[in-house]
Amino acid sequence: MSLYCGIACRRKFFWCYRLLSTYVTKTRYLFELKEDDDACKKAQQTGAFYLFHSLAPLLQTSAHQYLAPRHSLLELERLLGKFGQDAQRIEDSVLIGCSEQQEAWFALDLGLDSSFSISASLHKPEMETELKGSFIELRKALFQLNARDASLLSTAQALLRWHDAHQFCSRSGQPTKKNVAGSKRVCPSNNIIYYPQIQVNLRELETAAWFSHDDVATALKRKGPYTQQQNGTFPFWLPPKLAISHQLIKEWVEKQICSSLPA
Repeated sequence: MSLYCGIACRRKFFWCYRLLSTYVTKTRYLFELKEDDDACKKAQQTGAFYLFHSLAPLLQTSAHQYLAPRHSLLELERLLGKFGQDAQRIEDSVLIGCSEQQEAWFALDLGLDSSFSISASLHKPEMETELKGSFIELRKALFQLNARDASLLSTAQALLRWHDAHQFCSRSGQPTKKNVAGSKRVCPSNNIIYYPQIQVNLRELETAAWFSHDDVATALKRKGPYTQQQNGTFPFWLPPKLAISHQLIKEWVEKQICSSLPA
């Protein structure tokens, strides 16, 4: 019994160490791409692109779920050329993640930029036919996507929306310019740097708060009905297990546990 337990513990420790090591490596790589424009441009050469139109991702139907197709830089350049758009349009793409093999993932919206949106709208049906998919509102497709695609597309949509809303400096009124990765925008006239910021939108949320790792871990273990406590408050409660947000929270808790294990 003790030998079996010892083997099981070593296997769990090895799995946690490997997960943590991969996470750290990916984080460092993404940080490099966000800070180094040349490195990010190089990553685009071998990277993959998710396509959007007016914040709606391109999706393909497979059985009873949606798949988010990815396109190489060469495929994207051919598509843009076919529909009369300049390859310079790729500069509007944003970095949204990478694989364990350090294949960078980007997102590009073909319908947001004002200088291209009219022609992009005119070609939207033809684009969908060419790409064998449809541009579908993310909120309508979210629960028919796998966890990875749902997370990536949500990140991409939020980042694309932020860039669309921050094209001008709030102080000078001059156009701002994004870096290659899309992790910031800079006003050339005064060098003010703008970063994406997830603020509480009181029109959509009643409140928001920070929770510690222990709070979240306890909530994951909580079972039973959602009842009011003696002090009149309600306990911190998580989304149901079938929700993508639940799986993302659970993954975060497990990563924190792994990182706290002794070396």
